[in-house]
Amino acid sequence: MSDAMRAGTVSLIGAGGDEIEAYLAQPTGRTSIGGVVVIHHMPGYDEPTKEITRKFAAHGYLALCPNLYSREAPGASPDDAAAAARAQGGVPDERLVGDVAGAATHLRSLDSSNGKVATIGYCSGGRQSFLAACSLQLDAAVDCYGAFVLSSPPEGVPLQVEPIAHLAENLSCPLLGLFGADDQFPSPAEVTELEQLLTNHHKTFAFHTYDGAGHAFFATNRTSYRPEAANEGWERIWEFFGRYLGN
Repeated sequence: MSDAMRAGTVSLIGAGGDEIEAYLAQPTGRTSIGGVVVIHHMPGYDEPTKEITRKFAAHGYLALCPNLYSREAPGASPDDAAAAARAQGGVPDERLVGDVAGAATHLRSLDSSNGKVATIGYCSGGRQSFLAACSLQLDAAVDCYGAFVLSSPPEGVPLQVEPIAHLAENLSCPLLGLFGADDQFPSPAEVTELEQLLTNHHKTFAFHTYDGAGHAFFATNRTSYRPEAANEGWERIWEFFGRYLGN
């Protein structure tokens, strides 16, 4: 499989009809392929997230990462935009769903799309991937250590969000969850609780928890990076998307 691609900034219509920035990576010379909405982590629309977006294109998927902070700090650096978003308590859930819906619509409109779209998110983006999958009609979703699905953020965490576990009954697609055994947000106990909730609702899901890994174990630019867990996690992602985003 060729890894040739083109990538760059595009505009899409998000929540409320707002035009927002996004980063699109797409394989060249391929048709009828699935799409992935990459939901960035709380540090924002940064270079590591764009690298992940290109990674999906290199593996044969259309990939689009909307800049969720476009409204807070248009044209600002990722650090400044993230600081502005944190000061406002993060991205409101309703707006997030609208922005992801716009990204999914954009992916489906591309000539090379097969009409199937998934989401993936890391950290706060993991929670948002679950939220989107419970609010929109998607074909697959991946939650990488998304916190505050079952509980509210503790004091000192710059997020003003509510638990969304009650939405589990509306999960529209298969869900893959990748977690660290040493993580606190979410803790292994919370992961087990969410597993039971999804089981009770007869949802299709697969959760994997990695020993020796904590939060952000996929992040190659942080001390939290755990290569063994991350490599196995990527293999699970490729198998999962191969199953649900193919023709």
